Amino acid sequence: MDHPGATNVAWDAVVVGSGPNGLTAAAMLARAGRRVLVVEAASTVGGGMRSAELFEPGVVHDLCSAVHPLGRVSPAFAELGLADHGLRWLTPEVSLTHVFDARSSVALHRDGAAGAEELGIDAAAWRRLVAVDEKHLTTLISQVLRPLGLPRHPWPMARFGARALRSVDRFTRAFDDHRTRTLFAGAAAHAMVEMSAAGSAGPGLLLLAPSSTTGWPIARGGSQAIADALVSCLREAGGEIETGRRITAFDELPPAHQYYFDTSVTSLLDVLGARLPSRVARAYRRWRYGPGVCKIDFLLSEPIPWRSESATRTATVHVAQDYRQIADAETAVAHGEHPRRPWLLCGEPTRLDPLRAEGSAGGETTSAGGGRAHSTRHVAWAYCHVPNGSSRDMGEAMIDELERCAPGFRDVVVASRVQTAAQLGEHDANFVGGDIGCGATSLRQILGRPRFSPNPVRPNPYATGVPGVYLCSSATAPGGGVHGMSGYWAAKFGLAE
Repeated sequence: MDHPGATNVAWDAVVVGSGPNGLTAAAMLARAGRRVLVVEAASTVGGGMRSAELFEPGVVHDLCSAVHPLGRVSPAFAELGLADHGLRWLTPEVSLTHVFDARSSVALHRDGAAGAEELGIDAAAWRRLVAVDEKHLTTLISQVLRPLGLPRHPWPMARFGARALRSVDRFTRAFDDHRTRTLFAGAAAHAMVEMSAAGSAGPGLLLLAPSSTTGWPIARGGSQAIADALVSCLREAGGEIETGRRITAFDELPPAHQYYFDTSVTSLLDVLGARLPSRVARAYRRWRYGPGVCKIDFLLSEPIPWRSESATRTATVHVAQDYRQIADAETAVAHGEHPRRPWLLCGEPTRLDPLRAEGSAGGETTSAGGGRAHSTRHVAWAYCHVPNGSSRDMGEAMIDELERCAPGFRDVVVASRVQTAAQLGEHDANFVGGDIGCGATSLRQILGRPRFSPNPVRPNPYATGVPGVYLCSSATAPGGGVHGMSGYWAAKFGLAE
């Protein structure tokens, strides 16, 4: 077959994988006038953005990613104009609620006055150390969601970096209320890192940056709507997609000038094989994956019976009795052990988006008076962190935690489905061992994602050492999350060559 750079080929670029980064790269390239083909192994596009009917027709569940604080502020999504392709964000007034037990919770409000009242004695410290006002948010996001290099805005980045490099244990000493410490720890632990690890505060600061402005939204209709908008953008620009085609060797790809891999580092090694320069192959083999997640999806007859009012006004709820529960769970998982007591990340999208369940089989019931009464199903999900590759079913342990904080929860569960970390890895090849971030969020792998660049002034973490071949998954900078920025920057570098 032709190698990258060959003439008289059908495609300027072939993108392998249709997750948020692959589709973003493809759309960027197609809008620049390139002939683009996306090749996807699954029968549907979207990767971690996929949604599906799991239990009843007309009831939509997000299969992985569900809440998108960075998607709403993504420079890539803004440049592609996804709103013009049907994407609509639904944003609650409460970005996040942390529930400690049936009586106690703390919430992050988008409204400044409500937020200050909620955080009490820690309001000033939170505003100084965590909150980002709207006029500075765009600058911060544009600087953080890019390859490491000389910043265009040195002072904001220096200020952010000084805080981000701290451990969560050290950073949260600034707060007097244990509830505030736990609130921050839950956000930081999205990255599946020990609270004592250097740099563990960084993911929390980044995720929380939009919390008081653009909030933590969900996509109307399900996360698949983000994928659908990217597909619409790609096709409008002339790009094409082929599903149900798994690539296991480079020779299986059609001839093209460039190739972009929205895949794990492991898959890239397998496909490129001996084509990779030995120094690059060695660096890729040193890549380490992080812990996995065990996820449970619920079909409910009624919303979760939270006693906390703020938990009913958000798309995202964290459940942990205290800071120690989070810290102990993350330490156990980092050492390859299952947590004695998991802490939960969970959500109820139908609180904001009831149309996700409007077509359910339980849509109508007979009322006491003999008439027809509308009755909509409800959707919820939860997950916890487990060792990479774990096949342990943590469903009952997660339900126990939900029942502890929302007594009567078991009574509203119509159906549930657990996916272990091992099963998540089988569902999506990028989630190696159930690692939904496509690589451990250690300080070394943040600074060199996926390897240290030979050019520190203008690093190119997407180059593979094979001419015309790029890695564009969240294994590359800036890392995990549905924001498309890894694909965006890979395409930028490819277009410049």
